[in-house]
Amino acid sequence: MKRTLTLFVLLLATRGTAAQEPVVRLTLDDAIARGLANSHRLAELQARKEGADAAEAGRAAAAMPSIALMGGYMRTNHVDEFGIAQPGQPLRLIYPDIPDNYRARIDLNWPIYSGGRTDALARAADAERQAAGEDVTAARSDLRLEIARAFWALVSAIDTERVLARSLDSIGAHVRDLRSRFDQGFIPPNDVLSAEAQQSRQRVLAIEARNTRAICDADLRRLIGLDTSDRLEPVATLESQSVAQSSLEGLLAEARTQRPERRALADRAEASRAREAAVAATARPQIGVNAGYDYARPNARIFPRQGSWQDSWDASVNVSWLLWDGGRRRAEQAEASAASRAVQARAADFDRQVAFEVQQRWLDLDSSRAAIGAATDGVRSATEARRVVMERFRAGVVTSTDVVDADIAVLQAELDLTRARANARLAEARLDRAVGK
Repeated sequence: MKRTLTLFVLLLATRGTAAQEPVVRLTLDDAIARGLANSHRLAELQARKEGADAAEAGRAAAAMPSIALMGGYMRTNHVDEFGIAQPGQPLRLIYPDIPDNYRARIDLNWPIYSGGRTDALARAADAERQAAGEDVTAARSDLRLEIARAFWALVSAIDTERVLARSLDSIGAHVRDLRSRFDQGFIPPNDVLSAEAQQSRQRVLAIEARNTRAICDADLRRLIGLDTSDRLEPVATLESQSVAQSSLEGLLAEARTQRPERRALADRAEASRAREAAVAATARPQIGVNAGYDYARPNARIFPRQGSWQDSWDASVNVSWLLWDGGRRRAEQAEASAASRAVQARAADFDRQVAFEVQQRWLDLDSSRAAIGAATDGVRSATEARRVVMERFRAGVVTSTDVVDADIAVLQAELDLTRARANARLAEARLDRAVGK
């Protein structure tokens, strides 16, 4: 009998364990690592960076010689053969009828001087490659901030749900006590009704908190790329360590050097200036070397024509100088110059925006940390006030309405503390993003 009971208990425990929902425990660092690994946006920008790498390699290869192997076949109409007949000798064909023409050629093309255009385009491609890399870095920073926002929102929603659950337990016990007192005839019915109304309002808040948690859970799943139905459980607390806040001047100087968007703008400004130089280089002479080796039947360079395979070669140096293009180069120079000025203006505007953003985030963090202290004092005061009210209520000095008001004050103080802690965590993440960390 004892063995049977033991087996039954083990079976129930096994079923209970199997029925438990799988849980994914995540720290903030784990969530960021998952998000960076599964982000489609980062994959797109990384592909664009690889394209910029390939474009740079192509620009650099433009200064190298190119070798091409060509071949062809051409069928021509029949022609009357032409030859010279000499006394005592057979007819010597000068232009035979060869309708089948074959040709094979190895061709060499080497632009040895482009007036600096090739080098300028290579510099522009290199700057664009570096800017694409900075775009990836900036997108990583944005994604870290988004994940941190969703992570702390979920932690805050879970903490809010717990606070409301405790408050519901407290108000439920109080309502039961009031009903007992009402049944005994010690209090009027309006005290019970007021407490029940407050209990209903807290149930609505609990439902809203549960739905908010579900929304935050779905948002975090989207950002980290979690497609399963496993329950997320963030491993973190809203209490932040008290770290000395850096000076505003130091943060501003740090942001000007560390923000990847600023470095990307500097790279694109360099690329724009290099394109200006490339356009200006078209006004200079262009020099190139061409060479080739032909193997053809018949070979048009050998006279008289013969219906046999023969080889030949050629080498040349070509100089071209565009003297007048109808104003096209001037228009391209004006376009490139305007693009450079636009990038410079955008960089200057970005510097102003960064200065404002860093100052704003610095002040937000300072306010959030101050709010935590005030909210902590508020929770302590509200809890002590409720204790005093409960003692006075048991002594019959105050009414149940005072107890409900005290419970509401404690609930509001705890919710304020939760929001203040969540805001401080988010303010820290936003300040790090503004500085470029």
